[in-house]
Amino acid sequence: MLMRTDPFRDLDRLTQQVFGTAARPALMSMDAWRENDRFVVEFDLPGIQLDSIDLDVERNVLTVRADRPAKEGTDELVAAERPRGVFSRQLMLGDNLDTEQITASYEAGVLRLEIPVAERAKPRKISVQGAEDHKVINA
Repeated sequence: MLMRTDPFRDLDRLTQQVFGTAARPALMSMDAWRENDRFVVEFDLPGIQLDSIDLDVERNVLTVRADRPAKEGTDELVAAERPRGVFSRQLMLGDNLDTEQITASYEAGVLRLEIPVAERAKPRKISVQGAEDHKVINA
């Protein structure tokens, strides 16, 4: 079976995924790391109003949405390089994280989430008993 390939279509699809389009802006940049008993995730959201940020957790999926509306009232737009529209990103959270205790803050265009490690996932010591700790009674 012969298949037609279009390398330009594939390149266009990759470019849209990386840079986004006018109808669908690119993903928001993110950094994530672990600090002791919590994970920290930061998203770059410059120019986003606090009231347009929406966070949802359903099962183990965290969804971050933000909206940068189109410019209104400009007589003549000279340049439009900043993406506008609804930004959305989903993170799959592991079972070892406590999704009930997520905290969020927004300052200087950075959304910061702190996700604690669940108690059941934290390392713990298990005591080991030797054979001499158990007495066997012969009947």
